[in-house]
Amino acid sequence: MTISTETSSPPPDERVRDVSILSRLMTRPELGAMSGTILVFVFFALVAGGSGMFSGDGIMNWTIVSAQLGVLAVGASLLMIAGEFDLSIGSMIGFAGMMIAIPVVFFGWPAWVAILFAFAGAMGIGALIGFLVIRTGLPSFIVSLAFLFILRGLTIALSIMFTNRTIVGGVRDGAEGDWLAPLFGGKIGLPLFNLLADWGLIGRYDDGVPYVDGIPMIIVWWVVLAALASWVLLRTRFGNWIFASGGDPVAARNVGVPVARVKIVLFMFTAFCATVYAACQVFEFGSASADRGLLKEFEAIIAAVIGGTLLTGGYGSVVGACFGALIFGVVQMGIFYTGVSTDWFRVFLGVMLLIAVIFNNFIRRKVTGGRS
Repeated sequence: MTISTETSSPPPDERVRDVSILSRLMTRPELGAMSGTILVFVFFALVAGGSGMFSGDGIMNWTIVSAQLGVLAVGASLLMIAGEFDLSIGSMIGFAGMMIAIPVVFFGWPAWVAILFAFAGAMGIGALIGFLVIRTGLPSFIVSLAFLFILRGLTIALSIMFTNRTIVGGVRDGAEGDWLAPLFGGKIGLPLFNLLADWGLIGRYDDGVPYVDGIPMIIVWWVVLAALASWVLLRTRFGNWIFASGGDPVAARNVGVPVARVKIVLFMFTAFCATVYAACQVFEFGSASADRGLLKEFEAIIAAVIGGTLLTGGYGSVVGACFGALIFGVVQMGIFYTGVSTDWFRVFLGVMLLIAVIFNNFIRRKVTGGRS
């Protein structure tokens, strides 16, 4: 009698699926934005490559535009992942700018005191918005929309009350020698760009100054905020709370996630990002204007959506939002370099938003196994 020594292999566990690399990539929130960025760069390299768009100062131009929106998109994406919206971001920019400019120019405050005052005031308003959303149960869309009008109206009314004008200049003179103002209105890296000019990689003006004389602080803020926010979202317990709060807040509360605290903190963070944007503009241009930040709240949401953040919450990426902002900046400046009417920029932005929403909906169905 022959006894077989072969052992039959156990049947495969139907609960375990072999997920390919392509499938894993398809579930990444930032995939669409990364692909879109590559396509946009290729398109403008072919169409506007010889127009100076990719020269040293051309690169700096569209990077600054991207960074301005990117700072806002970082805060907006985290809040949207947590399932909320903040439509007051744009109005907060104008309001925070006036909170810096009026005390410096008309009250003689040191610039650093005015900056801290603006951040404290803006974050306090952000906390109030979050508190009202949590306590009333109203959609954040409605509450923040109300504050969009409240802040814009306060900015205009208070600026006229104190200064009798809606544009306040002279901030640069009032901030001269201040220790904190360069953190928002300064530049870094001049020795590097002098070296690049010596090597002939970038040009110089007649007075010897390089075409690019440093990296504006708005770009530095963008990189720092994006890196920190991405680390918090992907590597910390608070990041898990953000995803849980947006995915299923009831279930999150049942397992001990402080949903209310998470959302209030994120509303404060979006106000912080708006104030960073405002401070950089105030000290760069030396003035504040009551109408600054108009429609920026929608552009930030668009950048986040293009970057893979779902409108329903619980899914998204800070990196993707930064790619969405980069697409925004490249297209806005690229249209200018091609000589095409800039009126077409809004058309492109709307098309990109529609494509991003359709793509994100497709990814969501793949992730949830076809469930709506």
